[in-house]
Amino acid sequence: MNQSEDVDRLQQYAPYLTALARAQLSPRYRAKVGVSDIVQQSMIQAYQAIDDFRGTTDVELRAWLRQILARNLIHVDRDLHRDKRNIDRERSLEDRLGQSSLCLEKLLAGSDPTPSQNIATSERVVQLAAALETLPEAQREAVRMHYLEGKKLSEVAGLLDRSTGAVAGLLHRGLKALREGMRE
Repeated sequence: MNQSEDVDRLQQYAPYLTALARAQLSPRYRAKVGVSDIVQQSMIQAYQAIDDFRGTTDVELRAWLRQILARNLIHVDRDLHRDKRNIDRERSLEDRLGQSSLCLEKLLAGSDPTPSQNIATSERVVQLAAALETLPEAQREAVRMHYLEGKKLSEVAGLLDRSTGAVAGLLHRGLKALREGMRE
């Protein structure tokens, strides 16, 4: 691949990384460190190290990008806490990133996907992440908390300072918009 193809290939994963970073970066930290800054740093590092990437599939590329993102989130966490290195916290973050990615896939997958459906789902995860970033903030946060983090409706309502009915409406409109965005 040439440089332009590398940039284009990596750039298509920016919304995916943004969705994952947004799910992992605490709202109290977002005022100090922007999600877009972390993703941009991760994309720059990925581009600089693209020759080191040994995978051949999009699944392997996404996993490699998640590792880069995880390292950057760990550095942010360490800088903001000023703690010594905590291996358990680092592993936990990598596990949560992997879990967020799986939740995106589950949101798309049916009950018993076939291998060909799994491949299609894998490709659509990136589309879903991009569509998620286009939602209004309240809908995006409700969908993220409920579907990606697995929080109960009442928990999401408390965190967003809204009624459960209002959150249910946000989820309904958010999923409807995601479905429409995925059809395009």
